[in-house]
Amino acid sequence: MGVVFSYALLAGLATALIVAAVTDLRSRTIANRLNLAIALAAPLYWLAVGYSWVDLVFMLGQTALTFVFCTALFAARQMGGGDVKLLTALALWFPPLAFFELVFMMAVLGGGASVAMALANMQRRPGETVRDAIGALATGLWVCAAAGIAFSLMTGRPVFGDPAGIAGNMMKNTALLVAATALVLGVTLFGLFHVVRRQKGKLRMPYGIAIAAGGLWILGEQAVSTARFGANLG
Repeated sequence: MGVVFSYALLAGLATALIVAAVTDLRSRTIANRLNLAIALAAPLYWLAVGYSWVDLVFMLGQTALTFVFCTALFAARQMGGGDVKLLTALALWFPPLAFFELVFMMAVLGGGASVAMALANMQRRPGETVRDAIGALATGLWVCAAAGIAFSLMTGRPVFGDPAGIAGNMMKNTALLVAATALVLGVTLFGLFHVVRRQKGKLRMPYGIAIAAGGLWILGEQAVSTARFGANLG
């Protein structure tokens, strides 16, 4: 019954995250009641799964650190209040390693989406066609890098077939490696600086959607862990 109940709670959390993402996309807000429900349901999941006191101490500690750090971002106007509450509530659900993966995925997805939104929000000026093109190229490189990292995390496979072999071949020609790295970094930094400088107004970053996406990804792994827990009980 504990395994069945844990699955029901995970399904409820997944539904809540989908609702959070949709409402954040539509109204740029996440309801306090939704965040409160996620937080209050966490202790029920602890009981269903059977976390130890050590696990709970670490999870409560990471929740406190998450709240402090995100509150600082909120004070600096870099994060919305609903996003702070959602991420803090999710810190109650996942062990430290899984929560770190969630935060990393949030940063990857949120960074890619933010850069793409910044390009769409950029003000074009006459005589800056080349700079605009470099900005679009830099945005494309950034988004592709974010997508590649997300793909690698979700599938457990490298973006390229043999990264070690590719790196080894490039290391044989140090000058080529340095030149290629400098070119890519230079184009990316110049393009992103141009995109940021030409913003029409303040752009709200889609943290809520990125948090929900990261949480849903971790939930898939959590469901597998719960299934293994049930098998062990059997």
